[in-house]
Formats: sequence, C-alpha cells, structure tokens
Amino acid sequence: MRSITSQQQAYIAGFLDGDGSIYVQAKKNSTYRYGYQIAPYVVLFQSTKSESNFAKICNLIGLGHLRRRKDGISEYIIGRINQLKEFLELVEPFVILKRKQVALMLQILDQKEKIENKEDFEALLKLIDAFREFNYSKKRLKRTLTP
Repeated sequence: MRSITSQQQAYIAGFLDGDGSIYVQAKKNSTYRYGYQIAPYVVLFQSTKSESNFAKICNLIGLGHLRRRKDGISEYIIGRINQLKEFLELVEPFVILKRKQVALMLQILDQKEKIENKEDFEALLKLIDAFREFNYSKKRLKRTLTP
C-alpha cells in the first residue's frame, strides 16, 4: 500500500464504516481439506455515477480491485489475506462502527494461517459464526467436515 497520512487513514476508515462491508464465509467445497473454503472480504460500495471519485479512493488504498455491478453500484473488493490484513491494520485505529468486525476478522485471518488439524478448523468455524452476530446474516447451516 502506498504511504498515506493518518488523515487519509481516518477518511478510509469512515468510508468503511459508512459504505463498506466486512464479511467471511465458509463455502462448501469438496476440493478443500475439510470440505470448506474460507472466503474473507472487505468491500467498499459507491454508486457508479460517482465512480471517478470512488476510483481515487480505491487508487489511494491500492490493494483490491474495482468492479461494476449491473445494478449501478461499484464495488472495491479486497479478498487476498495479506491485503486484508494490511487494510484492516490501516483502518483499525480509526474505525468506529465496525471496530468489532475489524478485530474479529484479524483474529480469523490469524487463526486461518495456523490450522493444523480438524479441531483447529472447527474453532475457526466458531469464530466465523461469531462474526455473523455483527452482520445481517442467515443462520449457519450445520456443517459436516471431511476428515
């Protein structure tokens, strides 16, 4: 990430608080070791009508990619683990409304890297389920892990 001022960090944190989303999913996928893919994301949203200004913010962050949806919304998506950590650590001192989500996502990302066995993975799934308490999420379906 480019070197940015603390004022810019605070602005980005405010943008995340107002027009952003932090979430993680455990997607069923038999090609993964325990039958689930862990997919964490940070997404910033803005009307495509304001995309030129939004692109300036995205370029300042410099970690994800910009995508136009068919419904007139542009999304800036950060999904790579190292980029998520970098972004969340950047905004952590300044974020207000999503402070708990930032802290829990950083914990999830750290634990994800330390998975050694099925018990570790089940503990990670519990953290992911705890994350749902902060967002408008569907209830978790019962998961069956592969050995």
